Amino acid sequence: MRWENLTAESDGKPSGNAALFGADAVITRTIDTPEFRGITFHEIRARTIVNRVPGASRMPFEWTVNPYRGCSHACVYCCARKTHSYLDLDTGLGFDSQIVVKVNAPDLLRRQLGSRRWQGEHIAMGTNVDCYQRAEGRYRLMPGIIAALRDHANPFSILTKGTLILRDLDLLKQAAAVTEVGISVSVGFTDHELWRTVEPGTPAPERRLDVVRALSGHGIDCGVLMAPVIPFLGDEPSQLRATVRAIAASGATSVTPLVLHLRPGAREWFMSWLEHHHPHLVRRYERLYAEGAYAPKWYQRRITRQVHELAEEYGIGPTRPGMPRRLPAPAPEPEPDVAAPTQLTLL
Repeated sequence: MRWENLTAESDGKPSGNAALFGADAVITRTIDTPEFRGITFHEIRARTIVNRVPGASRMPFEWTVNPYRGCSHACVYCCARKTHSYLDLDTGLGFDSQIVVKVNAPDLLRRQLGSRRWQGEHIAMGTNVDCYQRAEGRYRLMPGIIAALRDHANPFSILTKGTLILRDLDLLKQAAAVTEVGISVSVGFTDHELWRTVEPGTPAPERRLDVVRALSGHGIDCGVLMAPVIPFLGDEPSQLRATVRAIAASGATSVTPLVLHLRPGAREWFMSWLEHHHPHLVRRYERLYAEGAYAPKWYQRRITRQVHELAEEYGIGPTRPGMPRRLPAPAPEPEPDVAAPTQLTLL
């Protein structure tokens, strides 16, 4: 593995600069328990954790924190798959099972946030691989990361498919009281057959919508990134309606559709999956994505229009990319009244 190719400037792209960590800093562990069977963890001590998004990126944010590389959610379309090739790791099954863990991420982030050079810009998490994938249940990096952001009142956002985020609910509430906090859950479809084959390591779509419901019940606004909308498999009007209806019922503050895009690394793995599961669609995909990683504008506009119309029908709307959400200030507590009934909480 080319661990030395991880550089501070690229966060994974080969470069001649000093490595993010040395090969002697890598500890490889295989955990033989049911929840981690078949997964290998490569524990490293990173030299940087706040990474600048490349200028050519379409992302609506400039800085990210990614405590993990590789993802056991095993989404066949994951756009981060190519980053594993920078380590000479396989971008298919290797991406799903060879997980790099930056074990010093919380301490490193706290130091970087305290640097005089840091200007307190928004930090996005979950934009590369999911920070609440199964590994987080073992390594518990996110509590320290959120606590550091809270203590520095640094705005941040989290995108996840993981239900484990509810473990950190109290920390999220504390952070939202002092800074802008954006939470989005990714639910591209509610079709169970499609979910089991295309996102085999993720919680079921309804469990993710339970996360939205729970966060909303505790006063934290949560949007849904309806992504990806998968052409010819998840884009029928009835499928879009069922998904938007379920999102609205969860209490989501917004729904934002995003059509599947197939970057190099992800494209090869997805097309291999498609050949195995839906061979009759291969030629249609080759034509639809003939111009590159993104579906044609006409197709994207059609899906966006349909979802926005459904969202309006069900009483929710789109959100601006990267828009933070903030927990509102709590109302003053009433004077104690022994005759007043006690309001029970949902969780």
